Amino acid sequence: MKLGTSLAALAMVASGAAFAADAPLPLAAHRAAYEITLADTNVGKPPGSQTPISATGLIAYEFRGSSCEGFASNFRQVTELQRSEGEPISSDIRSVTFEDGKARTLKFEIEAQTAGSESPPISGSAERAEGDATTVDLLKPDKAKLSIGSNILFPTQHLEHIIDAAKTGATTLEARVYDGSDTGKKVFSTLTVIGKEALGSGEDAEAAPALAKVRRWPVSISYFDEAAHDAPPDYVLAFDLYENGVSGTLTLDYGSFALKAKLSKIEFLPVSSCPN
Repeated sequence: MKLGTSLAALAMVASGAAFAADAPLPLAAHRAAYEITLADTNVGKPPGSQTPISATGLIAYEFRGSSCEGFASNFRQVTELQRSEGEPISSDIRSVTFEDGKARTLKFEIEAQTAGSESPPISGSAERAEGDATTVDLLKPDKAKLSIGSNILFPTQHLEHIIDAAKTGATTLEARVYDGSDTGKKVFSTLTVIGKEALGSGEDAEAAPALAKVRRWPVSISYFDEAAHDAPPDYVLAFDLYENGVSGTLTLDYGSFALKAKLSKIEFLPVSSCPN
C-alpha cells in the first residue's frame, strides 16, 4: 500500500498560450498544516482486509521565495492507516526542494519511511537547457544522468501555469511534470480539470480568514506515470487553488482509498521585494 504524492502536487504545458493580462498576484510565502483523515469515498462498499478503515496524520508545508530569489519548499507528511486486519501502516515522507525563479533548475532531497522500513533517500537536480531539453543529475540512491525530454514543468512553474490558465477561463490543462519524487526517474503526465472561479475561503474559512478576498478555483489533478501506458493515474489530487498559490483542503485519491487533508492552520510569511 503506497502513500505519498508527487511534490508537484502541492506546489503545481508550457503551451505558448496567451494568459490573462491582469497583474498576477505574487505567490504567497506561507506555512500551512493539514490534518489527515480517511475520506468518505467508499460508503456502502465492504472493505477488504488491506483497505484502511480509518486514518490519522498531518501534512506540514512551508513555501518561501520570489521570482528573483527562487522558490524553496519544505514538505512533510506523516500518516497512519488502520486496516480491518493486521497492524496499522505508518509512513513518514519528507522533502526539500529549491527551484530558481526562471524555472531553469530544480534541486531536491526526499526521504521516506513506511511501516518501519526506510526507502533509500533520493537527491539530485534537474536543469533545463536553452533549447528546453531537460536533464537530471541524480545523486541518490544511485548516481545517474538522465535526459527526460522537452516541455517539462517543475513544481512551482506548474502551479503558476495552472493559475494563469484558470484566470483565462480554461477548464483543462495538460502538462509533463518532474519533481524528483518516487525514484527520481519518473516523469508524470498530468491532467488538470479547473472548475468555476469563486471568491472567499469556503471550506477553509475558519483556518484561513485572510483568504476571504482571494480568488480560488476548484481543481483536480490526475498524475499518470508517463512510462505506464494506458494505466490509471497513480493518484488524483483535488483542492481549492487560491490565486496566491495556497492550496486549500485536499483530497488525495489513491484508487483503492482516499485521504482528506483539511487545512487547519496557515501563517503568512514576509516576502522579499525584487530589485527594480
